[in-house]
Amino acid sequence: MKLLSDSFSADSKIPMKFSCEGEGISPSLKWEDVPIETRSFALIVDDPDAPNRTFVHWVLYDLPMQTRNLPEGVPREPMLEGSGIQGKNDIGQLGYTPPCPPSGIHRYFFKLYALDAPLGLDFGATKQDVEAAMENHILASAQLVGRYQKQR
Repeated sequence: MKLLSDSFSADSKIPMKFSCEGEGISPSLKWEDVPIETRSFALIVDDPDAPNRTFVHWVLYDLPMQTRNLPEGVPREPMLEGSGIQGKNDIGQLGYTPPCPPSGIHRYFFKLYALDAPLGLDFGATKQDVEAAMENHILASAQLVGRYQKQR
């Protein structure tokens, strides 16, 4: 399985538009080469370079099996019509929180999981909740890494 973006290339700089210095919206994502047995997808975006611990920027799950992309600017609503359920990020909000590193260049890991069943979690689940629910259900995974350093 492959995870790509029209917003930025693998291992390259995430444009300011998708950061706390810009519009702060989520970048577009698309995926291909999905296992035929896939019944849902989950997405976790985190920053392992954050001070003290890995910082979770986005948790999205129970994306329908026919989904193959997410547009720029996914709304921060609990339930996305036909596009999954939002979890809580590490600032305690639903949806995407943009890169805003305190110093230096940080790496942002966009991790997509193809699952053999929907997770059935209520909105607001954490990364830990989703990872526990995905256990023994992951058919394939793909990741896309972007980098960001504050410009100001």
